[in-house]
Amino acid sequence: MPFERFVALRYLKAGRLQTWLILAGIGVGVGVIIFLSALIVGLQQSIIERTLGSQAHVVVRPPEELPRVLGREGNELQAVEVQRPPQRVRSIVGWKQVEAMLWRTPGVRAVAPTVSGPAVAVRGPGPISVSIRGFDLETYSAIVDVRSRLVEGAFNLDGSHAVVGTELARKLGIGVGGRLRLQVPGDRGGVSTLEVLGTEIFDADGLAAGIADRTGLVADSWMSQNRDLMTGLRSQSASSVMIQVFVILAVALGIASVLAVSVVQKAKEIGILRAAGTRAASITRIFLLQGAVLGTAGSLIGIALGSFLALFFASLAKNPDGSATFPVALTPLLYGRSVAVALAVGLVSAVIPARNAARLDPATVIRNG
Repeated sequence: MPFERFVALRYLKAGRLQTWLILAGIGVGVGVIIFLSALIVGLQQSIIERTLGSQAHVVVRPPEELPRVLGREGNELQAVEVQRPPQRVRSIVGWKQVEAMLWRTPGVRAVAPTVSGPAVAVRGPGPISVSIRGFDLETYSAIVDVRSRLVEGAFNLDGSHAVVGTELARKLGIGVGGRLRLQVPGDRGGVSTLEVLGTEIFDADGLAAGIADRTGLVADSWMSQNRDLMTGLRSQSASSVMIQVFVILAVALGIASVLAVSVVQKAKEIGILRAAGTRAASITRIFLLQGAVLGTAGSLIGIALGSFLALFFASLAKNPDGSATFPVALTPLLYGRSVAVALAVGLVSAVIPARNAARLDPATVIRNG
């Protein structure tokens, strides 16, 4: 065992109470970081998966009809009236060419044409306004996994067959094989939207902007359609970062204070080592090694504590489908980052005490006892 490591471990064993207290502090700090990170990341992933489970990353549609300028009869100078026309569901002109262009766009993983619009579903005396969406099952399944959402029956879209949402089926009192009548405002045959799946979820805004520039159509990303959700996710992340920063500062101050006290307590021993020929660099490495050992051991304790808390919290509540109400994301990246942070904090916290120990004058320390 190298000399510096032997002395560092000897000092840690000599002050067992202080060592265990600082290990407990580091363990709790790292445990809090892991618990908060796993909980917040898990919740964010769950929310995003539920949000994108029924929608595309980017939806391409025709532009809205522009306002019209209405003139007034007569030769006298009068005010000009600008009137916004009523908006209607429109088809994409040349959608086949646009679809081919989208497939060639970098960052696009899948494209699915859809026909959508409003209608009225009638069964018996109770009409209900509904939204209809027509698509090719194989193409659209690359955007949204609709088969996994089927509750009952078969996914048959041929001829006069349709798949009805569970809430609509409940309101109409209809089951598998039941009949209903749909009334649509006029004939609908053109593709109204092209739904796009990108390679990166959080690059949807940039992908939508690029599609709009290339096609001249309106391209809405899921991020622009869920601004409040994105604001909430960013607020959660910011809150988590702030809490972690304060926890790290508290751990750093604890390590630094313990090692500073150790320098004072071991001043005479350090003086004897310096008088015996131990170099100042070796004294510095002794205290840096103490910080590294405390950081590494404390991070392992924190990983165990944080994982237990996260898994226990996730098991407290379950959704009807058996999934966790508060999912957690415990990943190797989270563990590795926690160990790296604790090790870095331990080393940085030991810098000042190590420099102070290396600067001690052996003659003065031995003479003053």
